[in-house]
Amino acid sequence: MDEMLQKVKEIEDLRVKMRAGGGEKAAAKQRSRGKMTARERIDYLFDPGTFVEFDLFAKTVGKDYGLDGKFVPADGVVTGYGKINGRHTFCYSEDFTVIAGTFGEMHGRKICKTLDLALKMGCPVIGINDSGGARVTEEMGALSEYGKLFFRHSRASGAIPQLALVMGPVAGGQAYSPALMDFIFMVQDTSYMFIAGPPLVKAVVFEETTEAELGSPEVHCRISGVADLFRENDQQCLDTTKELLSYIPQNCETELPPVETGDPVSRTEEDFLKIIPTDPNTAYDMHDVIHKIVDDGKIFEIKKEFGPNVICCFGRMNGRTVGFVASNPAVMAGCLDYKASQKACRFIRFCDCFNIPLVNLQDVPAFLIGTKSERDGIIRHGSKMLYAYSEATVPKITLVLRKAYAGGYLAMCSKDLGADFVFELPTAEICLMGPAGAVNILFRKEMKAAKEKGEDPEEVRRRRLKEFYDKYVNPLYSAGLQHVDDIIDPRTMRPAIVNALEVCRTKRDELPRKKHGNMPI
Repeated sequence: MDEMLQKVKEIEDLRVKMRAGGGEKAAAKQRSRGKMTARERIDYLFDPGTFVEFDLFAKTVGKDYGLDGKFVPADGVVTGYGKINGRHTFCYSEDFTVIAGTFGEMHGRKICKTLDLALKMGCPVIGINDSGGARVTEEMGALSEYGKLFFRHSRASGAIPQLALVMGPVAGGQAYSPALMDFIFMVQDTSYMFIAGPPLVKAVVFEETTEAELGSPEVHCRISGVADLFRENDQQCLDTTKELLSYIPQNCETELPPVETGDPVSRTEEDFLKIIPTDPNTAYDMHDVIHKIVDDGKIFEIKKEFGPNVICCFGRMNGRTVGFVASNPAVMAGCLDYKASQKACRFIRFCDCFNIPLVNLQDVPAFLIGTKSERDGIIRHGSKMLYAYSEATVPKITLVLRKAYAGGYLAMCSKDLGADFVFELPTAEICLMGPAGAVNILFRKEMKAAKEKGEDPEEVRRRRLKEFYDKYVNPLYSAGLQHVDDIIDPRTMRPAIVNALEVCRTKRDELPRKKHGNMPI
């Protein structure tokens, strides 16, 4: 018995040493930079006492350039599972205090094992990235594990939610790991993501730059669209992660139980009479509409700074998670450019993967036109939205508030792209193109003739425009052709959408038999 106790004590002593990572000095240096340690992040993220670590005793295989005999606790990454808000979740957290959290063979193998288990158990996986990049002393081992990791991210995609938290540097090939996951969160001032850092950029392409210019949260959340959001510090980032998890299911085959919000389904909203202008040229913020539609006014927005002319967010209706894709007339009049199209497509496909119904709020004057838009690839990127909505089999409810012109009307989920129910307000304008443009084309000869006769061509245009509106651009015209199911009072938007979502809960829809489609990437 004494011998067994001694052996147990030896293991426990080593366990304590391993869990200390790079030691208190390295941990203090990490904290001085405004960063939590790998284990502090896990302790903060998971419900107290629930995290179970595995592969603590993994040993580095590196032997060259000073690694031979070097103590590398847990090979620089903490892996395991636990509960977040009572739900099982797998996690790996890179430890920058241990040789800068560099990615070696055992390090990568531990992460791959975490993904394998998460997929097998049907649980979300969270990757906390804080690494100096590949461990060049392990060469092919690290490179091979990168490939295995990318393979697993791809195979797990759509089966389990994958969340990447970039909470330090992520450089080189390792940057593709977060990019293959569903959501990427970053931290202001302490996180960077790029495939090559400033020294390599200078050596190869002779460009002087900084880490911030290459891959700061501002770059990836506002310009590139690689990341979804950023927070001021580690704690806020982890809090936001817990909040997002509350909106998404464990996997593609389970459903989140409804949350009791106490917000009546039948609630009407008098404020909608003031929020939504009757003048089609007056701007308003669609956030104000969404907040009053959802339970308790709470939403979780994705990519707020990227393509803000379209809003993508989660909310709850009657206690159940719903994904909102909404035009925002306050930005670029709500038109669709290439950024907004990419953003919406990605969000639509995530919701479809995890059986989250889609509510689409339209006030869209069409796709952005012009030489810049064409060269930005608006046709290719815009078609992604058409593809994503057509492919989605989840319940799809569309509400036209005002403008719904041309391809924008289709791309924001019309009946023709599979919307299960389409409602419109009395202010709705569904038409092939903007009425003013249509009149200018249809009656240009008449206006030219009026000018030649010394008459006022503007009077002709105004008369023809009124005629065009009366005949085509009104909710009765589209409702009469059964492109919409009902014209509703704006005050009843919430109950109308909730009722439609409820009947759609038993929806059955299957894609044609095939290996997979060929999306216009």
